[in-house]
Amino acid sequence: MTYTCFDVNIEDGVAHIVMNRPEKRNAMIAEFWTELPQIIRDIDENAKARVIVLSSTGPVFCAGIDVGMFQNDIGGAQDKNDPQYGAGFYLNVKRLQASLSSLETCRIPVLSAVQGGCYGGGVDLITACDMRYGTEDSFITIYEINVGMTADVGTFPRILNHMPEGVVRELAYTGRKMGAAECKDSGLFNEVYADHDALLEAVMKTAQEIASKPPLAVYGCKRAITYSRDHSTTDALDNIAVWNMSMLIPSEMKEAMMSNHQKRAGQFKDLPTVKSSQG
Repeated sequence: MTYTCFDVNIEDGVAHIVMNRPEKRNAMIAEFWTELPQIIRDIDENAKARVIVLSSTGPVFCAGIDVGMFQNDIGGAQDKNDPQYGAGFYLNVKRLQASLSSLETCRIPVLSAVQGGCYGGGVDLITACDMRYGTEDSFITIYEINVGMTADVGTFPRILNHMPEGVVRELAYTGRKMGAAECKDSGLFNEVYADHDALLEAVMKTAQEIASKPPLAVYGCKRAITYSRDHSTTDALDNIAVWNMSMLIPSEMKEAMMSNHQKRAGQFKDLPTVKSSQG
């Protein structure tokens, strides 16, 4: 299938989703917000891959939300005195939030590879991923303050899981750029690489390593980590106990141990397909 904002390639259990509008600095136009969850849902629900890598093209990873959307799509009614304005804005922002949340709620890990600048909505995007990697020249900026608004599509609830509150406040209040080395030191980036080629090579290697593991166990890890982040220790302990009580498969465990002992690739079952609620 052909998309406006993305190219998709699936090979050896790894789905590579590439933002493909470098001439527009990969700005997040209206099609971006419908295509992304559609792609993620297709890969996840049809068990087409075991890992997703999200990368980009050109000198800028993502310029953030296309400003034209504020005039055409985000606000609904354009007159602030129109009672439909606030309700329309709210519903549209919830739609954008749900689009990026598809990365967090899908069953398989999502790794992002950031080159160059990552502005505004791009930060919302990568913070919804499981892991983040960057080039030495990459940076993030919570840019919304520079255009007179508060970031609202996902940055704040998620970036606080990686950075101290004071640092997040500084970035939000000033809009300053945080370079790759500082992103790694803060815990936002897992690793930093010299250039785009080295970045993609390393991220793909990590993705292939994850894809070689039992998919149900990887899904369990993703689910348990996200649940633990958002709940008390007591609730999280009970949740993982119930998960393993329900989902632990002795044959998959045996295959994992045997394949490790025999130094061969494991032969694991893919996740079951899902009947989409989207019809």
